Amino acid sequence: MEFDALPTTRPPVLSRKYVVTSGHYLASMAGARVLEMGGNVVDAGVATGLCLNVVQPDLTNIGGVAPIILRTAQSRVVVTISGLGWWPKAATIEELTKRRADLSGGILTTVMPAAIGAWLRALAEYGTMPLGAVAAPAIELAEEGFPVNRFLAANLASAAARLAQWPASREVYLSRGRTPHPGELLVQRDVGRTLRLLVEAERGHSRVAGLRAARDRFYTGEIAQRMVSLNQEMGGLLDVDDLSGFDVAVEPPVRTSYRGFDVFACGPWCQGPVVPETLNILEGFDLQSLAHNSAESLHLIVEALKAAFADRHAYYGDPRFVEVPIEGLLSKAYAAEWRERIDPSRASPGMPEPGDPWRYQQATAHGPAAARPVPLRGPQPPDTSYLCVLDRDGNAFSATPSDGVGGMPLVPGYGFIVSGRGHQSWADPAHPSAIAPGKRPRLSPSPGLVMKDGHVFMPYGTPGLDVQPQAMVQFLVNLLDHGMDVQEAIEAPRVASYSFPGSSHPHPYDPGALRAEARIAPAVRDALGAMGHRVAAWPAWAPGAGAVCAAALDRSEGVLAGGADPRRMAYAVGW
Repeated sequence: MEFDALPTTRPPVLSRKYVVTSGHYLASMAGARVLEMGGNVVDAGVATGLCLNVVQPDLTNIGGVAPIILRTAQSRVVVTISGLGWWPKAATIEELTKRRADLSGGILTTVMPAAIGAWLRALAEYGTMPLGAVAAPAIELAEEGFPVNRFLAANLASAAARLAQWPASREVYLSRGRTPHPGELLVQRDVGRTLRLLVEAERGHSRVAGLRAARDRFYTGEIAQRMVSLNQEMGGLLDVDDLSGFDVAVEPPVRTSYRGFDVFACGPWCQGPVVPETLNILEGFDLQSLAHNSAESLHLIVEALKAAFADRHAYYGDPRFVEVPIEGLLSKAYAAEWRERIDPSRASPGMPEPGDPWRYQQATAHGPAAARPVPLRGPQPPDTSYLCVLDRDGNAFSATPSDGVGGMPLVPGYGFIVSGRGHQSWADPAHPSAIAPGKRPRLSPSPGLVMKDGHVFMPYGTPGLDVQPQAMVQFLVNLLDHGMDVQEAIEAPRVASYSFPGSSHPHPYDPGALRAEARIAPAVRDALGAMGHRVAAWPAWAPGAGAVCAAALDRSEGVLAGGADPRRMAYAVGW
């Protein structure tokens, strides 16, 4: 999907009450509808996320993943909801090796379906509405259909051979004997039926008890039985005890400060800490004095990102299984050590050696266990979507749902997939993100949130696999160092490094590779090349550069500003 998006220079969406911005205009409108019905930002965020699961089935799914970061003015605490499944109890490196598992995808990469659990947990703990009201827009879009856009058409067409292998998937996505063309309606009645079954389960209960009943129907009832039957028929390892014993977790975020703002991210069970660690390194450079997107500025950003990615490879993993030196990784003193290692005029030839964060926290030192990567080519699977909701009271919801229908079969009669996110684990037992029973893969989706003086300033995020933290860092630098408004900061051209092992199997690694959108001046690209970066041009508006969405609150004026990325289908609405 590396054709040019429709280039446009938009003003930010300005409003007084709320902003909803997401990867698809129909999903953004659904969130706005729920807010107009009296729902809060969490109700609206879940409605938006469920609609993304319907209108972007190539990228997201109710049986996929949905990491969330949120903050309500009432609780005054930033929390995350992991929204990420773990491996079945029978999944070991030895078992998968014996079965000759293709870890780039397929039934043996199945982990627990977590998105619906995350949506329901968010509603139960922080929402105000029942599922029936929140899910109504998604059910309507699933059962009555919606027009396919060119991005969805292209992704489904590229996955057509895989979709054709699976009867339930073929029936929905190749119903015409081919994948749908732009402008044709896509109807997904079975996923609408699944949502109706969950709504039916909540009836007759109080709101929270009803949401628990809906959750139980998915993870322990007839839906769970059908998930297990399909998985085992195809040679998978999932069983009913795996599903009944699974739940998403509410966990504290990680955070740092940057230019007077507090930047929050999900923990090291995903790549969330890459953003705050990179910002810590960049804070010691005077980026404001450098011309925006100059070779000197982009070089420093890329080298700081490569440093954080080196630490990601060496140390990140599910904290329930591995000890992650997160305090050291996010230490300002540790960032200063990294700055000393960055040559302002010369690129590191590949991923640098990781640092030693253990020295910056009260813990016994551990050396990095992950093996030094070797150059490797590999495919980049379809990625993800994003959404955020912000209101004038400083309530914020930020989520990055993922897992499309091209990677796993639909559950017959229910219209959703079971996450294959196991492709983001390692078969190396020494790696902190190695496969293990009950362990979460190290997830690439990672939403963000920014605070200022104890108040919400901005939820933000993007799809894009390993480009996600890179696009997020460049967006924040544009906004906080260069004073751009939200939409300008989103639209500014970007670069992305591939000089580290990718998150998805086979974890491709292309030392020195740097892609740059064609809107970056040729002289700048040449100068980056002279510094040692291997620069390749992207289209001017490359979908592969991410699709950032954000909503910011100016408390002094009481004005909200929403931005959405023209590189894809992202759209912001407000009132």
